[in-house]
Amino acid sequence: MLTDEERKTIVANKVRRSRETWVEAKGIIANGYWYAAANRLYYACYYMVSALLLKQGVSANTHGGIIGLFGLHFVKSGIVSHEMGKLYSQLFELRQLGDYDDWNVVTENDIKPLEPQTEAFLNTLEDLIRQDAYL
Repeated sequence: MLTDEERKTIVANKVRRSRETWVEAKGIIANGYWYAAANRLYYACYYMVSALLLKQGVSANTHGGIIGLFGLHFVKSGIVSHEMGKLYSQLFELRQLGDYDDWNVVTENDIKPLEPQTEAFLNTLEDLIRQDAYL
């Protein structure tokens, strides 16, 4: 079990990693690497969701577990919108396709609409992390 101080440190590290990955994603998008962009968009969100869950004292060992806990604790409860829950799942699926599915192609049309949505997602979750009102 983590101490409060350890948890705060890990949450801060995950938020920092999320933001660094978001910067990576924007650079990759600017250069037109759509598969890599799908990966980095997802991981930017994954790190932020992991931080949010950990702040609440919840964690999982799998991506599916993180997605499920996010849905349970933040989407179903109305703390974040269903659209944000769908975006997170969509980014996971797109990353899976890009990383593992040789039959599908990830294109600019798949990625570009997700860029502003991902930014809003990250900002919303980071705001929740910085406040205690949702706990």
